[in-house]
Amino acid sequence: MTEYEKAMRPEDITRLFVERSNAGDPAGVAALYEQDAVLAYPPGSQTVGRDAIRALWEKVLANAPRFEPEEPLPTLISGDLALTSTPPKDGAGARAQVVRRQPDGSWLRVLDQPEFVPPPAA
Repeated sequence: MTEYEKAMRPEDITRLFVERSNAGDPAGVAALYEQDAVLAYPPGSQTVGRDAIRALWEKVLANAPRFEPEEPLPTLISGDLALTSTPPKDGAGARAQVVRRQPDGSWLRVLDQPEFVPPPAA
């Protein structure tokens, strides 16, 4: 198994996500999530668990998308939980993640809302 750099601050996860995605490494992206994490993607659905998240990123990264770093907003930390967020560079909404401190002091995503899509007009 590949040994990946660990996120030692909650904000490190966003940087590592961009690096691993741009390297075409779906296993590396999935390693940023806890085993039972929930990813709200594709829009309108959920991908649950690290294995399913890896499979999703295998499909997404097969198209070789390029991700740009986004400046994180201030992180909110309460004990071993933190809320991280970034405003997308295109100005469309926000991205938010709940991350948890692991026993070794590193951080992993538990909940990930990469896009806030407004509900359809009623």
